[in-house]
Amino acid sequence: MTGKHEKKTKQAINREILESRILRSAELVFAEKGFSGASMERIAELANISKQNLIYYFANKDLLYKKVLQEILGIWIDKLQLLELSEADPETSIRHYVKEKMALSRDYPYGSKVFAHEIISGAPVLKPYLISDLKPQFERDIEVVNSWIRKGFINDIDPAHFFFMVWSTTQSYADFSTQMDILMGQSQLQGEGYLRAEQAVTDLILHAIGAGKK
Repeated sequence: MTGKHEKKTKQAINREILESRILRSAELVFAEKGFSGASMERIAELANISKQNLIYYFANKDLLYKKVLQEILGIWIDKLQLLELSEADPETSIRHYVKEKMALSRDYPYGSKVFAHEIISGAPVLKPYLISDLKPQFERDIEVVNSWIRKGFINDIDPAHFFFMVWSTTQSYADFSTQMDILMGQSQLQGEGYLRAEQAVTDLILHAIGAGKK
């Protein structure tokens, strides 16, 4: 009985590993080719599996594209909840927020690019999830920032545009990484370059809103 349970657990783990490999491969192909230019054959090739095996897990390109988008949005929402740190001071909360957002650009650069392409295209797939999943979290986080403003912890800023600025700045390290790498002469998502970028972005944002200065 125990052996059978362990076997199922191993099968579940192996499935998760393979699905993750498929999704990372799909992210790269969708990021490089766009949805219309991507092919299941190329995704299967990068994942080092047969096309038939790929179709077993994801029946078609539409389902795979939707899964890639849902996953990156889910990871984003899970990691970026200011309410989890609402009892902390604004400086600590924002440092954590920026750190996690920069980490997403570093760890999921292709997923970020696919997400950006989807939004630029009018969010035909993601729009329902942006409304049902992201918008409620966005509104809760805005209230956290408003509470900091009311208490005099930070400058009187527009919370919505604060988040738009943080998102666009941190995501640019993935979405426009090629431009940055050319101009800086090295990758901004690796090693010392990444640490300097994270520190610079964090300090600029904290300075702009007056966090830690009250």
